[in-house]
Amino acid sequence: MKLRKAVFFAIIISLFNVELVLPQITTSAVPFLLIAPDSRASGMGESGVAVADNVWAVYWNPGGLAFQEGSEIGLTHANWLPGLGLSDLWIAHLAYKQPVEEIEGVIAGQVTYLSYGEIQHTGETSPEPIGPPFTAYEFALTVGYSTKITNTVGLGVNARIIHSHLSPFGAGKETGEGITTGFCFDIGVMYKPEVLVIPFTSLDIGKMLSFGASISNIGPKLSYIDRAQADPLPMYLRLGFAFQILQSEYNNIAFSTELGRLMVNRWGETTDEFYKSFFTTWMYRSFNEQIRKFVSSMGVEYWYGSPKLLGIRVGYFYEDPREGNRKFLTFGAGIRYDMYGFDFSYIDALEELHPLGETLRLSLSIAW
Repeated sequence: MKLRKAVFFAIIISLFNVELVLPQITTSAVPFLLIAPDSRASGMGESGVAVADNVWAVYWNPGGLAFQEGSEIGLTHANWLPGLGLSDLWIAHLAYKQPVEEIEGVIAGQVTYLSYGEIQHTGETSPEPIGPPFTAYEFALTVGYSTKITNTVGLGVNARIIHSHLSPFGAGKETGEGITTGFCFDIGVMYKPEVLVIPFTSLDIGKMLSFGASISNIGPKLSYIDRAQADPLPMYLRLGFAFQILQSEYNNIAFSTELGRLMVNRWGETTDEFYKSFFTTWMYRSFNEQIRKFVSSMGVEYWYGSPKLLGIRVGYFYEDPREGNRKFLTFGAGIRYDMYGFDFSYIDALEELHPLGETLRLSLSIAW
């Protein structure tokens, strides 16, 4: 990485200045935990909490794993924030799931690795390099378990270890390192009704619907230098539903929509602990303020073939202008052959020179 790019990106890292990318997350540590890990849900506007029918349910909603059969492994890679022009800024995800009859459920795991590339350490007042460049990165290791608590309800939980290695040096005159390790948990529930008759009709849409809810990244704050400067994890709530618009031998169309909200409560220079944020997130704001804190996403997926062979997707993501103003279209496609799958997704940020613009995710999967 050239020195000027290294210095520029080091400033971004040190300030967590990602407002154009993850606006609601600038009050939290390790925002990479909220980067969508797969091309399928990403192609549907990043709405995955109520779909959650493949290995990536471990991220979107571990409760969805309870309804799945067979084993699957998935891998995703993306050059992150391509609008910044930093070729060594990339993220990769690896996930695996497997049913285990002895424990009447499904176990799953996920590894996420975000590379910031090589960064040159410089002085406070001089661009002259100090010592050799260092590599900045973050990663998370997740393990999960999901089971059916009734025929129609699946419940899942995850445990996660997080490691953030932003810099082996302190900022300015501060002692210590920009390195920390923490942990958190997720919980998710999926509801798939067997029967749901529309009132005043005989139409049963039960098997066409699914509802999902999850809270991710539940855990204590992370501190890089000292506890007084600790930042909360990006605890995040998702609520959504999915509907099978068309189901036939060769054609399938599904719609998915989702609401999401960061559950971090800041009071001036301090933030509440996660167990307080469960409650204070919903306090001291008007109803309109509460509503605009939610981001919304939706998407449509079409599959052709018996079994499914070719798929196309489109979606939309929206955030209130007063809360960050993220708005983008997503597109995607997929192909299935035997036990193999390939998917990609693309983000149109609807404006020039946006860091997220032209983000391309590539995903591979093997299911057996």
